[in-house]
Parts: sequence; structure tokens; C-alpha cells
Amino acid sequence: MVAERAELAKIMTGGARWLLDAVLPPRCPGCGIIVDIPAAVCGGCWSRIAFITAPMCQCCGTPFEFTVAERSLCGRCLAEPPVYGRARSATLYDDASRGVLLRFKHGDGLHLTGLLGAWLARAGAPLLADADLLVPVPLHWTRLFARRYNQAAALALDLGARTDTLVDVLSLTRVRRTPSQGTRTRSGRERNVRGAFQVLPDRANLIRGKRVLLVDDVLTSGATVSACTRVLLRAGAAGVDILTIARVP
Repeated sequence: MVAERAELAKIMTGGARWLLDAVLPPRCPGCGIIVDIPAAVCGGCWSRIAFITAPMCQCCGTPFEFTVAERSLCGRCLAEPPVYGRARSATLYDDASRGVLLRFKHGDGLHLTGLLGAWLARAGAPLLADADLLVPVPLHWTRLFARRYNQAAALALDLGARTDTLVDVLSLTRVRRTPSQGTRTRSGRERNVRGAFQVLPDRANLIRGKRVLLVDDVLTSGATVSACTRVLLRAGAAGVDILTIARVP
């Protein structure tokens, strides 16, 4: 009887899926064409996405165009070492990946969390292996209310489930709503997020002594993740690494 009910439920679920796909067929989040599998990137978009692989800067994860010695650093990290330990991103943020990221971030694209979480798990495997705690970059409550979800928190929760790593979505908060970073210079971005984040005092014990992996969607100048890193280190984190879906070239 239990087996029969399970089979019936499977048939009904499959039927509902077929009906939904008939009315609202799954589409590629990159270009919008119809695809066979929900939350899948079509072959054309997939071939254009620039996944980041070695060789790369061992600190910030910037890809190199030529083979370099192991553990090499880029010129920027040599001249001005970041406050975080290591940063890794799954892809470059370019014309191929932009549509997927915008759909996920601004287009009610929570159904893409699993796809992007798989990209992050692959790109950030060494960082995830060392992490005690996953912390998403927070949204100000006004933006969270307008957007209805924090895309970084969704990614952190997906990674936590994949790797059995503790996720903390409450301790790091954004206490000041900042204007868009969009057209600002690097120094302007740093000023814009200065003092925007804090660790809640009554939750600092959850951060203290932990190796934190900070999760976000796009790494641009590094101003936001650096501001978060400083706050986490002041709260007693043993170290902070960064993991994002994409990085601006």
C-alpha cells in the first residue's frame, strides 16, 4: 500500500510538472530560449561562459593569461595585499554570465540557486574544505523587503547543505543602506560602504575563532567584501575567505 501511494505521488508530481512546463516552459536564464530541464543553461550560453580555472592569483583569484609559478600573486595583491585571505569566483562577469546573474538577483530567480550553488561548490572547493562557517553578505532590511530574498544567503544555505558546513545568516548585518556602487570609482566604493556593516554584539561568540567563508554573487572592486572582512576580523574571526559566482575582469 505504501509503495502504491509513493508511485501514485510520483505520477501526480510528474503530471503537474508536465502541465507546468506546457504552460510555462523552462527557459535558459542567459538568453531566454526554451530548454528541456528547468534551471538549465542552454548549450550556446554554456559554451560562452568563462569559467575561471588555474592559473590564477593565489590570493584574489584573478585568472592569469599565461602559466605562472605555483602560488603566484598578481601585481595588485603584491602591491596592496587584501584584508581577506583568499578569494575565488566561478566565472568572469561578462556578457555571457550577466544575464544569468541578473535573472538570479533581480528576476525572482531563486530556482537558479541549485545551479549556481554547484558552480560555487566546484570553484570554491579548497576554501569550503577549510571553512568553519559560511556567512552571506547581508542586504539592508529595506532592500531585503523590496527584493524579498537575499541572493547571497540563498547561495550560502545551498553550499551549507552540500558540504554540511554551518551557515550563519544573522550575525553579520548591514546597518546603513548604501547607494548603488554601480558607477563609483574604487575609492568611492570603499567610502560608500565604510561603516555599513557590523556583527551583532550578542552573536560575536559565534564568529570568534572561526574560519569564515563570506559568500556573495559578484566581486567587483572588493570594497564590499573587504568592509565585511574587517568587521568579521574585529569580531574575532580566525580568518576570512571570499567566494562569489562571478568577478569583474
